[in-house]
Amino acid sequence: MFDDTADERPHVIKDAKGKRPQFYKPDGVDQLMSMVMVLANEMSVMRDRMDAQERVAKLNGLDLAAGIEKLELDEAALKERETWRQDFLDRLFYLARKEATEAANAETREGFRETIEDIAVN
Repeated sequence: MFDDTADERPHVIKDAKGKRPQFYKPDGVDQLMSMVMVLANEMSVMRDRMDAQERVAKLNGLDLAAGIEKLELDEAALKERETWRQDFLDRLFYLARKEATEAANAETREGFRETIEDIAVN
């Protein structure tokens, strides 16, 4: 009845190779849209799961809201939540992390010197 395959999901983030298409002219808008879409996807999944939980609880005569208010999480549950949260943030900031890595890899000593000289002149 329950799907445990989510526990088997590897937490490896692979970066796509090559240049990404850019749809919006201002820098950062594509990155922002990617983040919004990740959030929208997460919200949709959470809403479906909450709806299912409420329906199952109601069918079984359970006051789910009261149970949630009284719930006290143990250390294992808190660690599990934090693991999920970190995975979520990795997906949310995927493009920002990838662009930062690409920018860092593209930096050269000569480029740094040129930037410093440009700043010093202006």
